[in-house]
Amino acid sequence: MAEKVNYTEENIRSLDWKEHIRMRPGMYIGKLGDGSAVDDGVYVLVKEIVDNCIDEFVMGHGKKIIIKLKDGAVTVRDFGRGIPLGKVVDVVSKMNTGGKYDSKAFKKSVGLNGVGTKAVNALSEYFIVEAYREGQAKRAEFQQGELKADPAISKTQEPNGTYIKFMPDGQMFKNFQFKQPYLEKLFMNYCYLNRGLTIHLNSKQFSSKNGLRDFLEDNLDGDPLYPVVHLEGEDIEIAFTHVRSYGEDYSSFVNGQHTTQGGTHQSAYREAVAKVIKDFFGKYEQADIRQSIVAAISVKVMEPVFESQTKTKLGSLEMEPGGKTIRTFVMDFLKKRLDNFLHKNPAVVEALEAKIKQSEKERKELSGIRKLARERAKKASLHNKKLRDCKVHYNDLKSEHREETTVFITEGDSASGSITKCRNVATQAVFSLRGKPLNSFGLTKKVVYENEEFNLIQAALNIEDGIEGLRYNKIVIATDADVDGMHIRMLLMTFFLQFFPDLVRKGHVFILQTPLFRVRNKKETRYCYTEEERVAALNQLGKNPEITRFKGLGEISPDEFKNFIGEDMRLEPVIIDHESSVEKLLEFYMGKNTPNRQEFIIKNLRVEKDMVDADQEEIQLSETE
Repeated sequence: MAEKVNYTEENIRSLDWKEHIRMRPGMYIGKLGDGSAVDDGVYVLVKEIVDNCIDEFVMGHGKKIIIKLKDGAVTVRDFGRGIPLGKVVDVVSKMNTGGKYDSKAFKKSVGLNGVGTKAVNALSEYFIVEAYREGQAKRAEFQQGELKADPAISKTQEPNGTYIKFMPDGQMFKNFQFKQPYLEKLFMNYCYLNRGLTIHLNSKQFSSKNGLRDFLEDNLDGDPLYPVVHLEGEDIEIAFTHVRSYGEDYSSFVNGQHTTQGGTHQSAYREAVAKVIKDFFGKYEQADIRQSIVAAISVKVMEPVFESQTKTKLGSLEMEPGGKTIRTFVMDFLKKRLDNFLHKNPAVVEALEAKIKQSEKERKELSGIRKLARERAKKASLHNKKLRDCKVHYNDLKSEHREETTVFITEGDSASGSITKCRNVATQAVFSLRGKPLNSFGLTKKVVYENEEFNLIQAALNIEDGIEGLRYNKIVIATDADVDGMHIRMLLMTFFLQFFPDLVRKGHVFILQTPLFRVRNKKETRYCYTEEERVAALNQLGKNPEITRFKGLGEISPDEFKNFIGEDMRLEPVIIDHESSVEKLLEFYMGKNTPNRQEFIIKNLRVEKDMVDADQEEIQLSETE
């Protein structure tokens, strides 16, 4: 029977703005995180500040943004109109206060609810804002949202604009670190969508002349099968081409905001581009048309509605309140502009049709194998218990815990057993490998269905028909830190990059970092992930501490393992930057170039002497072939 609890006036509590944000940060920035994932809160903080600078640029004010990152602190300087000086404190510390409620000033703005900057302020160890307007300046300083300094307006030589400096609060973002590739991609995307804008990040500079055409060309793996198709209209810009890799890769943007989870505009584009091409040829399946497509769409919507404060998925159905639906708008644009383009560019049509025919042929060849593979996967999951599933899944949009869903891919029964015993059964699943996976480099997708391990991984992740049905937000490769473990890690990454590159591009694949050493005395235990951490622990714990070297995940007891896959779990994301080609990376690491790879490993791979000797390393190199 439930315990009886009194409900009186004393139970009613009013929180001020900063207390509410700090108590419920997920309502404002999504998850917190430590910076290892692209959607972690520390990047949302940066984005919220830069979004305001972008809105100024869109309104015709300020063509340059200067961003500096140092020791965890972020400074952002734009050259827009600057916050009105008498409202500086209110704009960054009073909810429902801002200039974007006036639709005349910000008709197609990214941020419309006046919350973003306040969230950054409340979730920062310190937050400094300065506004410059017509030779005058106003400064305010905060700590965890609390106003600490509010000097009077003064004279300045600074050009108009706004300066903000903040440090994410370490109490909220434990052990956080900014990964520069994530920020570089964010800022480059801003430039693709805002031609004429220049963003400086420390010593790097970003800009774009050709918008989404540049976006696709800079992010393609290998050469496109035909030149990027790039079409623009009022409030819409699209680009696409086809490549040799598998899958469908869509990127979408609304009012300059990268909607990483898509939304109504991306769904409309995916449907429309296939339908227009099918109607042009008068045949072919839409699935064959979309296979291997790489595409991007940007739309400008009046008063957009997003499914969360982090604005990663568009929920709007209309281009403007009471206006044309987004689906109709996108379809009408492509029916006219893409159909005209195809009639005028026979060389593109020829290359496009050749790719569609190739996809159609492969699909028909795989149809029988796919049916048998599904049946095998179903039996294996029921009887062999390859997958210890969790209760919440990533494609459950209603669950507040969907972002936490994780599957650990482990080697061997002992390692999978340790993780299974100490995991969070609500959000963490375990998939156990049997032996080393096949080197899939250069093979066709037929091998995914014929190889039992690959087929079962594909079925466990639910990615046979694309990553829209992905069952886990994080795919964590959990292997030993020895040469065998590194080899399995490479083979798994090859599998994902070869057949499901979208998983890596969208930031779903990670490597689990587990400690190499345990150093302890009677009072304290330290887990050390590097030799440097081990030396520091020895110095700090005094004389003769006990040192344990973990040689494999299976040697770590479940009681200890729960420390490494809980709140303080260390994950290293698998990142392919825009300057790297997946095709070239796979050719180097997994292709027939053993001498070059050996030379690279000798120069770059640090392996402890007690872990493996040179002969063992040579064996592993030869097995990669």
